[in-house]
Amino acid sequence: MAEPLIAQKAPFEVQLVAGKTYAWCACGRSAKQPFCDGSHKGTGIEPVRFKAEKDGTAYLCGCKRTQNRPYCDGTHSSL
Repeated sequence: MAEPLIAQKAPFEVQLVAGKTYAWCACGRSAKQPFCDGSHKGTGIEPVRFKAEKDGTAYLCGCKRTQNRPYCDGTHSSL
């Protein structure tokens, strides 16, 4: 399995819609960060699909090293 690329060393601030399903890019290769565009194919890394629990702002991991996927847990500050 390939190592995920660091898309950015900060979270992505996004607006989520309650009940909608999203696919967070876990490989770091997507051109549509922080969401998947299919660029992971052949890497052995799959996107993380999740359903938003509520409407509003969320901070999704940009470094792809979070332990709380897909949400930022501050890991980027130690890279």
